[in-house]
Amino acid sequence: MSIDTSRMRNIGISAHIDSGKTTLSERILFYSKKIHAIHEVRGKDGVGATMDHMELERERGITIQSAATQVTWKDYTINLIDTPGHVDFTIEVERSLRVLDGAILVLCAVGGVQSQSITVDRQLKRYHVPRIAFVNKCDRTGANPFKVRIQLREKLGLNAVMIQIPIGLEDKLDGVIDLITMKAVYFDGDQGETIRHAEIPAHLKADADKYREELLDALSMFSDELAEKFLSGEAIQEELIHSAIRKGTLAEQFVPVMLGSAYKFKGIQCLLDGVTNYLPNPEEVKNYALDLDNNEEKIELSADEKNPTVALGFKLEDGQYGQLTYVRIYQGKLKKGEELTNTRARKKFKVGRRVRMHADSMEDINEGSPGDIVALFGIDCASGDTFCGGNLNYAMTSMFVPAPVISLAVTPKDKKSADQMAKALNRFTKEDPTFQTYVDQESNQTIIRGMGELHLEVYIERMRREYKCEVDTGMPQVAYRETITQKAEFNYTHKKQTGGAGQYGRVAGYMEPWAEGDYEFVDMIKGGTIPTEYVPSCDKGFKEAIKRGSLIGFPIVNIRCVINDGQSHPVDSSDIAFQSAAIGAFREAYSKAKPVILEPVMKVSVEGPTEFQRNIFGSINQRRGIISASVEDGHFSRVEAEVPLSEMFGYSTTLRSLTQGKAEFTMEFEKYSKVPQSISEALIKEAEEKKRKEK
Repeated sequence: MSIDTSRMRNIGISAHIDSGKTTLSERILFYSKKIHAIHEVRGKDGVGATMDHMELERERGITIQSAATQVTWKDYTINLIDTPGHVDFTIEVERSLRVLDGAILVLCAVGGVQSQSITVDRQLKRYHVPRIAFVNKCDRTGANPFKVRIQLREKLGLNAVMIQIPIGLEDKLDGVIDLITMKAVYFDGDQGETIRHAEIPAHLKADADKYREELLDALSMFSDELAEKFLSGEAIQEELIHSAIRKGTLAEQFVPVMLGSAYKFKGIQCLLDGVTNYLPNPEEVKNYALDLDNNEEKIELSADEKNPTVALGFKLEDGQYGQLTYVRIYQGKLKKGEELTNTRARKKFKVGRRVRMHADSMEDINEGSPGDIVALFGIDCASGDTFCGGNLNYAMTSMFVPAPVISLAVTPKDKKSADQMAKALNRFTKEDPTFQTYVDQESNQTIIRGMGELHLEVYIERMRREYKCEVDTGMPQVAYRETITQKAEFNYTHKKQTGGAGQYGRVAGYMEPWAEGDYEFVDMIKGGTIPTEYVPSCDKGFKEAIKRGSLIGFPIVNIRCVINDGQSHPVDSSDIAFQSAAIGAFREAYSKAKPVILEPVMKVSVEGPTEFQRNIFGSINQRRGIISASVEDGHFSRVEAEVPLSEMFGYSTTLRSLTQGKAEFTMEFEKYSKVPQSISEALIKEAEEKKRKEK
């Protein structure tokens, strides 16, 4: 059965940690009759929320993997993806947004726009995803959706406008006023399943009129007809308002603000109506692929099932039945037995079993239509691969994958664990592009790298549980970098004479600091003093040399190498000779260019009760942190700071003890900056010690 694309929505729920995303998706599943009983994220029944299907997610009460499901609301089909809030799992959010057409940005009515909301908003803007803002937790003490609306404007620069206002707040939250129909909406029954429309309470009439006027004024930008009626004071039909909101939202110039409390069953059905009314269907979103046969020219895809298939594998999962690949179909159909090509690996495969996911359970389907999100079994591919039918050779633009900033040495405790660890690491690196692993050539240790302590902690815990693999972990290692601070010249001759042909190459030029990237090579050779065929060899040599700096052995960044002279020998010059000459020239000049060590600095945001603000300040100052902002909001305060990553290890434990467990923090990579002299000396000494021991 094919689905009417105009009645399909691909949406994600994204927000700051603990804004209630998973609770909200649980309610959506309940009202759309997908589940018949509601479980809470940290429920006493031990079941846990449907979308948090990993045991680890249920214990910690956080979402680690994005989960996909499909629901039906009225006669619309909604593919829903619940994404994690923790910045450590940012790739889960990135890859979900890559395939979504619209999003619900969930905000806490007390916390408002928090640090992670800013990150999520940046991701939504990067992928041009239209959104609805939903102010959740209006039943909490201190809830103020009007303040959140102002923050959406000031902090995120969004044209956020209320399309609902609350009837009562905190423990007196009764329902919402719909500013489009100008009716009060109540959610009766134990689980808010009965919707009752009534007149607006008299004491809220003036507020409703004021906010409706504000709404119509904002919408007059998107509809001339509405603007005329608004100015002449005529009655405005609901359809006209809906279409103006939809137009503004799809153009990413308007964000409707809805509100409620997922936990208290209020406002969810209205939000689902908002999703179907204001967020785009797959045909209304422009999706582009790059034509690999034609210089990566941009090609617009059409959501037409008659066209050759183009689909993106955006997420992999290794389950009990083998590898499961989540696929978003952009054009064409996915039919059983159809032959598709993986354009990255240049491999053909036949479509086998196709399923529709519901968190961790699945149902078999016959075919997938354009705009659909389905899962395929048994395809050998990597995250982000494009699958094409016909003779197409397209690639969907890839996802933005941030570089890992923290690494940890892991050692298996016994032979059995060693085999299991290899299996686990192989699977995790395939599933998660921000999780990397390699064997350190010098210490022969297996190193895992990721986005933060929590990220690596979760993977180590998953190794123990899912693979019965016991490992010891070494001290977390920070990804330092080296760079130079001044220009230095080089003029180096590489000469090796062994019986027969020798090696000869002279390379001259200079290196200098370069702020616009990690490395640039410039060829300024005149008169062929280095033959053209050996110029790339010099580049190769420099690239090899920047892999390990001489201070502490970390990669060198922000450097530009310029060659302007040299010499070759008709017999003894070769590719290897010039590579070696470039490496020698680099090392000669590097020590003269005053090298320094750079460290990753994290953007840290700590939130907690105002009474602990001094303790929070103190804890950041002790860690060489620079406080950039602090906001007090009644009993709650937020401190923003920049802190070196090396000082952030174990911070969660310290913060808990300083604030009686009431504060929480998030951090994400901000930039690399120079290490203070005393720490630089200690790092160099440590690196020398290590070298001595290894000898």
